[in-house]
Amino acid sequence: MIQRIQTLYLVLVAIASGILPFVFPLWQDEVGEKKVFFMENMTYAALLGLSFTLALLALFGYKKRQNQFVLNRLNIILNLILLGLFVYRSLTLSGEEVASEKGIGIFLPIVAVVCLVLANRAIKKDEELVKSVDRLR
Repeated sequence: MIQRIQTLYLVLVAIASGILPFVFPLWQDEVGEKKVFFMENMTYAALLGLSFTLALLALFGYKKRQNQFVLNRLNIILNLILLGLFVYRSLTLSGEEVASEKGIGIFLPIVAVVCLVLANRAIKKDEELVKSVDRLR
C-alpha cells in the first residue's frame, strides 16, 4: 500500500479536503476583515466531509483496485460539484456592495481533482500490470 504512488495522491486529496479547509478561508471581506471558512455553510461542510471520507475509503481499500477506481471517480464528481458551488458563490460575491477578496480555499477542489485523476491513472496502470502478469501464467 505505502509503496504505491496512488497512496501519496490519495493522502494529498485527504489533506486538501479534510485539513486545509480549516486553514485557508474561502473568501474575506475587505471592509470587516472577516474571513469566511467552509464551516459557515453546511452544504460546503457536508461536501468536503464526504470528499474526505471517500478519499480515506479509497486509501484503505487498496486491495480492491476496481472499487478504489470507482470511489475516486465519485470523488472527482463530488469535487467538481463543490468547485461549481464555489465558482457560483464567487461570481455572486463580486457584485455585492461590500468588496470582498477570494481566498485560496476556493481552489482546494482543483487540487483534489488533479490528485484524483493522477491516482486513477496509477491505479489503471497497476491493474494493467496485474492483468499482463496473469496472462503469462
